[in-house]
Amino acid sequence: MKKKITTLFIGLLVAASSCKDMNISPSDALDTNTLIGTADGLSNALNGTYALFKDHIEFNGLVDQNNMYLRQFYHLSDFASDDIVCGQVTTDALYYSFSLGHSPGQTNTRYFWYISYKMITGLNTVISAVEKSSATDAKTQQLLGECYFLRAFIHFNLVRIFGKPYSVDPNAPGIILRTNLTDDAKKARATVAEVYDAVIADAEKGASLMTQPRGVSYASKEAAWALLSRVNLYKEDNQKAIDYANLVINSGKFTLETAASYPSLFANAQTGKETIFCVAFTPVDDYGKFGSIASMIYSDGNSGWGEEYASSSLRSVMSKHPEDVRWSYIVPSKDGTGTVQKRNGLEIYYISKFSFQGGLPNLSSPIMFRLSEMYLNRAEAEAKMNNTSAALDDVDIIRKNRGLEASLYNRALPSGYNTLDAVLEEKRIEMAFEGHRTYDVFRNKRKLSKAYWGYHLQGLKETDIDLSRTPSGYPNMVIDYTNPRVIYYIPIDETLSNPLATQNQ
Repeated sequence: MKKKITTLFIGLLVAASSCKDMNISPSDALDTNTLIGTADGLSNALNGTYALFKDHIEFNGLVDQNNMYLRQFYHLSDFASDDIVCGQVTTDALYYSFSLGHSPGQTNTRYFWYISYKMITGLNTVISAVEKSSATDAKTQQLLGECYFLRAFIHFNLVRIFGKPYSVDPNAPGIILRTNLTDDAKKARATVAEVYDAVIADAEKGASLMTQPRGVSYASKEAAWALLSRVNLYKEDNQKAIDYANLVINSGKFTLETAASYPSLFANAQTGKETIFCVAFTPVDDYGKFGSIASMIYSDGNSGWGEEYASSSLRSVMSKHPEDVRWSYIVPSKDGTGTVQKRNGLEIYYISKFSFQGGLPNLSSPIMFRLSEMYLNRAEAEAKMNNTSAALDDVDIIRKNRGLEASLYNRALPSGYNTLDAVLEEKRIEMAFEGHRTYDVFRNKRKLSKAYWGYHLQGLKETDIDLSRTPSGYPNMVIDYTNPRVIYYIPIDETLSNPLATQNQ
């Protein structure tokens, strides 16, 4: 993004289902009557923002199929974790998440920053237009509430990626808050605490406005409550995390998938019983090998690159229970004798959570919030409030529905575990590959161990690694929450054009 940050203040992109054919106008040229003066104007405008989660749009003068909000979000989050192992060196910027070789100029963070603020500007345009109007009908208020929810969600994802965890340093620089159209283009970063306050305020307002649900591929008050549960958990406001989780759980709108139905949840996210909010993809959005979320972590032989696998670390944690239905999303590539194949010294265990919608290997509707997380949020908050029995009861609710009826905790911790250990291990398995793991480790001030062979170890070969030795002698094997590279650099485009935007160390 070589243009100045002021280019982020483009006009609202208006389309019913895809941004590819949107017309762009300067925001100050938008006519309020155009925006909300017709029955479909507002919903079409808002649909344009939903589409930006999944569309490949022009950036830096090019349309790169690798550039998509969700693709970059999962790479920046999960590829930095111990759940996915890097299968080979690649020129794709996703490699920097594995290796911690971050730079202010890496393409994926630059695009993610750009598209996030593009979406926020569009939302601000809608919010401004609606609030200047006299429209108070329930449909308009619902759509306005969705705008507030989406703005909160996008700001929160930004601060997770570019700002330190709240629990580590709430006064650290966060990201640039953009909550109106009159902001100066040159604006300082808000603190992490200020960003959290703004996210919570937006999500609470969104929840209060949304009374006309439009289905799980759109925001709802329950989605706003789910976001508030997550944000307050990260903030360590544990009672509020519990309260908002309870609102979702007790809404009666969602039920946990069973051991029988869970293996098909992610291929059928839009009709899933525990889906609260997902980004709806259709067959038109099947990007195939180039640019899909699934293509780096799954291949049926030719459908994707299949260069990254479920890590031996995660599989070791799960190995205690081969009957766990969550294994269904970890797919070994076997030869004719049933032996798991290897590539570059790594056993190939593909990941299928983003595959098989309509039977297509690269298509899914990624779930942003689901009911299981609410039970696990509540369990973590309960653990931190020393309510061990309640926390383990919530963990057991999940385990009972994943084929582990015979292996419940029944309020008794295994030897060597504390309550938080049990909760975080369950969340690691349940929410694997869904963009949670790194944040769960570092905000709890823990170390992330990558003490296994993989190409996160720069400049080394498999034969160079002796895992019987302490991993401290190898780069990026054990990452402490204090490591400055648990977050990413602010993109160079922002710091060059906005001198008030300080850089991460």
